Amino acid sequence: MSTRRALLLASPSLATVHRAHAQSVTIQTQAGRLRVSKWCGGLSHPWGAAFLPDGRMLVTEREGRLRLISPDGRAGPPISNLPPLEAAGQGGLLDVKLAADFASSRRIWLSTATLVAGGALTRLSSARLSADGTRLEDVTAVLDAAPAQSRGRIHYGGRIAVSPDGRHVFLTTGERNENRARAQSLSDLAGKVLRLTAEGRVPADNPFAGRAGARPEIWSYGHRNPQGIAFSPTTGSLFVAEFGPLGGDELNLIRPGLNYGWPVVSHGRNYDGTIISNRAEAPGMEPPLRAWVPAISPSGLAFGPMDGRITGWRGSAFMCCQNTPGLLRIAMQGDRPGAEERLLWNEHRVRLLVFNQEGSGHVLVDADEGMILRIEPI
Repeated sequence: MSTRRALLLASPSLATVHRAHAQSVTIQTQAGRLRVSKWCGGLSHPWGAAFLPDGRMLVTEREGRLRLISPDGRAGPPISNLPPLEAAGQGGLLDVKLAADFASSRRIWLSTATLVAGGALTRLSSARLSADGTRLEDVTAVLDAAPAQSRGRIHYGGRIAVSPDGRHVFLTTGERNENRARAQSLSDLAGKVLRLTAEGRVPADNPFAGRAGARPEIWSYGHRNPQGIAFSPTTGSLFVAEFGPLGGDELNLIRPGLNYGWPVVSHGRNYDGTIISNRAEAPGMEPPLRAWVPAISPSGLAFGPMDGRITGWRGSAFMCCQNTPGLLRIAMQGDRPGAEERLLWNEHRVRLLVFNQEGSGHVLVDADEGMILRIEPI
């Protein structure tokens, strides 16, 4: 068998890519033949990433490192002067996104698990990347998902999205698990999608702004642990991917002021098999567009760019799955999910998919010896 034919695999092994280092494998997908190669290695639990206009990537490592990766996949030394964080449990340095005016301001957004008086919480910070890319400057805490929680170091949420017009920034927060009812409380920022202006202020048109007893930053509520958030490039709608318990992972279409039900309703059960709720739906609570039982444990959420190099992926939604590990492509019909395709399935934990300016996909593999894979057309 020729080397070329030997590399043509219906479902390639990411372990094969890991062993082959710089070599690549070819996979057959519904979008045609794609090349998967190891782009960057030597990372510990990469969690968030964003491409700079010059083609370099900012990537976070959960234990507390932020690095710049060159266009050829070489990771630079850790960037200094990060915001305070606690790397414990599921927490640490989480997501990173560029501000809409990054080209002129060099501003970025970061989310962290941070210790404050009373315990730990999810924090949104802004900072400026220095001109030489070696340190952060003007690091500012913008929003704490209060109140802090003394026990437990899980369910931080922590994913960031910037609106297509650049005017708003969104942050997801988990309900922290110890007191699940926090997700239903409008006086509490846990278990929510939060919305601020690009300047870090509360928009006057947020659904609960001016309502007594409610936090004005809230955009939607009733979420368990949303770790994926992205805007559709075709409709402009906002979507969230949400970890369920034992089963019941969700893809949600986010509308302002709506209640997404957790923990009053759920498609899943507790990890010991006991019932969380006898109801999967209830009046006044928004059902998911799709729920997965058994679980797929979705972390990042991404949409294929409309000018991307992989034409068959344009406008598709991608759920980055932890268990079963892999990448789940969902063909979208407007805001409705259609057929699914499993890619790189049952291998490593996929934390996030990001696309560079040319539209090639970059997959963050979450592991002690983590890496980033590049996916591009042949």
